Amino acid sequence: MSGNWIEVCAVEDIDEEDVMRFDHAGRTFAVYRSPDDEFFATDGLCTHEHVHLADGLVMDEIIECPKHNGRFNYKTGEAKGAPVCVNLSTYLVKVEGGAVFISI
Repeated sequence: MSGNWIEVCAVEDIDEEDVMRFDHAGRTFAVYRSPDDEFFATDGLCTHEHVHLADGLVMDEIIECPKHNGRFNYKTGEAKGAPVCVNLSTYLVKVEGGAVFISI
C-alpha cells in the first residue's frame, strides 16, 4: 500500500459503531469503528454544509450529518440522499500495534 501513513489514535479511543475527528495538515478526517471491529476513514466534513461529521450519528454503516441529516455510507463514502449529493473521499486504514493509521 502506498501513501503517507499517519497515526490517528489508539484502537480503544474509538468505541464500536462510533466516529472520531482527526485533523492533520489543515484537513479534517473522520475515522469510524464498525460493529465488526473494522476501521474506516472519510473526509471529515459534510459535502453539503461543511459541518464536522464526527458530531453526527453513526448507525448501520451510515454517518448522519448533524446539521441537515445528510447521510453517507462510511465504508464507501457514498452520499445516500438529499440534501447531500456529493460523495465523501475515503482513505485506506490499517491497524498495527494497537494503533489506527490512515493513508493520505
